[in-house]
Amino acid sequence: MDLSRFRSTKFSKDPATTSDSASHDVSPERQPSGWSLRKKLIFAAAVTAAAVIAVVIGAVVGVKVNRYPDYTPLNYRLVDTYQGKSFFDKFDYFSAEDPTHGFVVYVDSITAQDFNLTHASDSSAVLRVDASTPNAIVGRNSVRIESKATYDTGLFMFDIVHTPYGCGTWPALWLTDGYNWPENGEIDVLESTNGGSHGNEITLHSTDGCNMDVKRKLTGEAVFQSCDNSTHGNAGCGVIGHPTTYGEAMNANGGGVYALELRAAGVRAWFFPRDALPADIASEDRIPDPSSWGTALADFPSTKCDIGSHFRNQSIIANIALCGELAALPQYYDHMYNCPATCPEFVAENPDAFEEAYWEFRSFKVYQAT
Repeated sequence: MDLSRFRSTKFSKDPATTSDSASHDVSPERQPSGWSLRKKLIFAAAVTAAAVIAVVIGAVVGVKVNRYPDYTPLNYRLVDTYQGKSFFDKFDYFSAEDPTHGFVVYVDSITAQDFNLTHASDSSAVLRVDASTPNAIVGRNSVRIESKATYDTGLFMFDIVHTPYGCGTWPALWLTDGYNWPENGEIDVLESTNGGSHGNEITLHSTDGCNMDVKRKLTGEAVFQSCDNSTHGNAGCGVIGHPTTYGEAMNANGGGVYALELRAAGVRAWFFPRDALPADIASEDRIPDPSSWGTALADFPSTKCDIGSHFRNQSIIANIALCGELAALPQYYDHMYNCPATCPEFVAENPDAFEEAYWEFRSFKVYQAT
């Protein structure tokens, strides 16, 4: 671009267009060489002050960009254990209409037990989709359980043997206050659809004012920066793990342990395969210490999100939805997993396709800071 037309004529020295008097318009008093010592000192001080201010502003901006919460280790104690034959006693069965508009019928505890959709032994608890009804005209039976206890903070340890997968499925293990959503937030610890081979997605859903365009420390792949449920079609701010963090690949390794830490400093999640459990998780006699586990799979720091005001009164929920607002989407059902027919048709007519559509948990443990 030619910048000559923006040049001021006040300082032009072209003799063809400027009078002799104009050529001396810059007087000695207006040139540094003609300044008094006092004026020079004042000018030097002003320049120095401006430089200092610029450095300070730059430093402040740099600190804001790079600031990170204080994840000082907390002293945890065990407050709740979900394990053994009494596992389901600590949950309520949700049997209302599916809020995500799935082709699913959530059954009550008696129906679930009669059809063997939930059962617990000394070693594990199982929650499954009906895999025997030949033609589920109004939706296939499944289960959604919600813990009676609620939590504002905690270290949650989910020991998982088997994750559900298969065309039409939309399983999740999550925390939320279902009766005050989205005001009290939602934390999806495990969530996937259909074949589940693209890895687990850990996601926060919140009201306005929770953002992750900040410094983070994580090994997963971050998706979206706004956790606000009104943005991106309620996609939330997620982190996707390696394909071995969910589905057939995870199950083949004997499962593993997901650890979720919910505290004022932020929300973090780790995944440990069965053959790589840290000593403080593998031992029944030790208190888990997140500070010893290294970089988390997912990290949602409090830098631009008041965790305590966005996530509270959380119940633990495990369910297996079918089709619905996510699993039936063409980009997942058709394109990513090449599932046949329409999602409702497939779910209704293929009971044997749901043999692998079950959760199996060894235990859930909840620790809170003393």
